[in-house]
Amino acid sequence: QVQLVESGGGLVQAGGSLRLSCAASGPTFSTYAMGWFRETPGKEREFVAAVTWNNGVTLYSDSVKGRFTISRDKAKNTVYLQMNSLKPEDTAVYYCAAAAYRRGSYYYTRSYDYWGQGTQVTVSS
Repeated sequence: QVQLVESGGGLVQAGGSLRLSCAASGPTFSTYAMGWFRETPGKEREFVAAVTWNNGVTLYSDSVKGRFTISRDKAKNTVYLQMNSLKPEDTAVYYCAAAAYRRGSYYYTRSYDYWGQGTQVTVSS
């Protein structure tokens, strides 16, 4: 069974930075891509960023492009989300996800097979 464990969330002032981590474990873990999504009450889970595992191609939503950076450490089975210039509208629960199969797109929740438990990010104004 694959497990994803996020860490690094917290409270930060607008303009500040946070770095989220997501460590994957399990005897059969392999992935084509890992991504970050976020969710606020009453809204659907929203794509934030993704990275393909083998060649490191990155994808970003327009709302975070230029402020957030996704990266991965293949040796540690870990993906990171560096979040800079945070805004109050970035406040959400952030979820890490892993795709066990090759997909046509990694922008959608349905492309992912494993999910973490989520970590809260709160940006105060």
